[in-house]
Amino acid sequence: MKIINCPINGPRPVSEFFYWGQMRVMPDPVASSDDEWADYVFNCNGAPGVKREWWCHTPSNTWFIIERDTEKDQIVRTYLYGEEE
Repeated sequence: MKIINCPINGPRPVSEFFYWGQMRVMPDPVASSDDEWADYVFNCNGAPGVKREWWCHTPSNTWFIIERDTEKDQIVRTYLYGEEE
């Protein structure tokens, strides 16, 4: 069984978590072109490597970020939003 370290609740089984997608910076909807907006909505980086992703620990509704190596299927680290450094 895979274990994810929740920044608030500690190590928990992966079945308690929900994946929400890759963390990306949203362009300004007013200032961006249609092409820039379409790129943000429909395209994502699928190349293997370390990705920053949104996850939620569903029993506590704790949203946080996982840095995950998609090539090796390993979690590099977990942290709350705003604690990137």
